[in-house]
Amino acid sequence: MTSAAPLFDVFIADLRAIWRMHGTDEARMAAAREKLQILAASPLIQAHSKGWPLTVGQNLLLYEDPDFGFVVNAVVRPLGYKGGVHDHADAWVLYGVVDGAESLERYAREDDGSVEGFAELRLIGATRGVPGVADIVPPFDIHAEQGASDRSAALIVRSKRVVGRVMQNGYDLAAKKVVKRWGPEQVPYSLA
Repeated sequence: MTSAAPLFDVFIADLRAIWRMHGTDEARMAAAREKLQILAASPLIQAHSKGWPLTVGQNLLLYEDPDFGFVVNAVVRPLGYKGGVHDHADAWVLYGVVDGAESLERYAREDDGSVEGFAELRLIGATRGVPGVADIVPPFDIHAEQGASDRSAALIVRSKRVVGRVMQNGYDLAAKKVVKRWGPEQVPYSLA
């Protein structure tokens, strides 16, 4: 398999330039979206992703920036994957499908958040993610990634590393509960 590292290195250099140029995470993510869409549409990255391991309960940790703190992860989901409803605390997240298809469901709270551990959610929409499409998820946006009839892979850019460092919310729709959690295990992985 041909290394995807040179193409990924250019992507990281582009992200670092974006972080230097823009002062807010919202502006950074808006600018980074096009770069992620280009990378996710790359035939080399798409072919390389077919060799990535399944990541249920994990994220592949591809890069953590030493100066700006942003993180690039990858996830690989089995066919028919049903993701849990969650948020990413105060981090911005850019999610780009590389292989297969997924939908990104978005939820709104129906309650006012005043009862600790309780949340009543309503599905407000879903966007279909296919290779080369990237979606921005703002801080505390409640969402879930759902798989399709085949395996899928995606790249994720986070404005900062929250997994294992910041409590995030998971949501049990049936029980109407909020569950505090640290997020999936981070597994270092190289695209070389």
